[in-house]
Amino acid sequence: MAVQQIKEGVFSVGSRDWDRRLFDELIPLPDGTSYNSYLIKASEKTVLIDTVDPEKTHELLANLKTLKIDRLDYLVCNHAEQDHSGSIPDILELFPEVKVVTNEKCRLFLIDLLEIPEERFQTVSDGDTLSLGDKSLKFVFTPWVHWPETMCAYLAEEKILFSCDFFGSHLATSDLFVSNLPKVIEDAKRYYAEIMMPFRTVVKKNIEKIEQLDFDLIAPSHGPVYPDSKAILDAYRNWVSDEVKNQVVIAYVSMHGSTEKMIYYLLDKIMEKGITVKFFNLIETDLGQLAMSLVDCATLILGTPTVLTSPHPAAVYASTLVNMLKPKLKFATVVGSYGWGGRTVEMIQNNLSNLKAEFLEPVLIKGHPKTNDYRMLDNLADTIAAKHQETLNQ
Repeated sequence: MAVQQIKEGVFSVGSRDWDRRLFDELIPLPDGTSYNSYLIKASEKTVLIDTVDPEKTHELLANLKTLKIDRLDYLVCNHAEQDHSGSIPDILELFPEVKVVTNEKCRLFLIDLLEIPEERFQTVSDGDTLSLGDKSLKFVFTPWVHWPETMCAYLAEEKILFSCDFFGSHLATSDLFVSNLPKVIEDAKRYYAEIMMPFRTVVKKNIEKIEQLDFDLIAPSHGPVYPDSKAILDAYRNWVSDEVKNQVVIAYVSMHGSTEKMIYYLLDKIMEKGITVKFFNLIETDLGQLAMSLVDCATLILGTPTVLTSPHPAAVYASTLVNMLKPKLKFATVVGSYGWGGRTVEMIQNNLSNLKAEFLEPVLIKGHPKTNDYRMLDNLADTIAAKHQETLNQ
């Protein structure tokens, strides 16, 4: 990744990972990602904001060499995960004078993860400032966005918020600044859904906290820089609100066609009522897309056959993921089939225990769907439509 100037004395020196397709062995990356590191050259001090993933350390070091950095005073670590911190040991070796500036929780994480010597740290508290001469950094703690130690750094004189994972997007692009706003917002929504949504309430509080700062630019740890912060702030306010849309997510798996027949029948009935449906076959689904669909929707319908006495493993995995993400769903239910019996509904309900959603009467049938089974699906569609109308009109 080439060195790119954001403002006078402020540079992007991180790395783009064009080919990476999976993050944490869990999160799909259809557009790659970037590991953003920023350099500030002030009148008295030179500061690096975060580093890059260890596999891209050589690119970070090359960029510092391009800028002819022969002394580094501070290395600010906003977050301890290795895609932010992984190159710190190399930076410490190259610049023996540098101090790692971070908060106490992050310091302890870095000692555990990277075995950084305690004498290399300089700890800060929420609201502390660090003078760089003609510029200064203010540290704003944003815990649980998305780890307990995360914080932002604010360059007051240039009105730049270095927001860490806050407002980030997994997107490798040659653009330093956002140029295709709809695409970036979509990727930011995926990013929010996958790692921020479980902490929606505290994210909301941290949005209110950082809005007290006077910033123009948001420079996140992943994805391009926002030259105008309004669009991403508006999007986040919507995502963290309690409001849902007139939408249903149907995620299903079928083995011999019974559950599939029920799901497709129910899909048509719900669409006839003017409700938007997001539809996923769990055998083929990009789980990031499923997570995104859960950000705004009112109802989740999980379709599954019974395997022996349990839900299909794909449905178990999906319900576990939904439970981890804790979306603001208002309603949830199960549709499916069985051969002789089982605990499918009970197990799915237990797997969704983190949700505050109302669990609607499930439709679980024996064998292939029959006339009365379709009537139960009609009733379920009617119930969902009535529940949505009541909820959305509040």
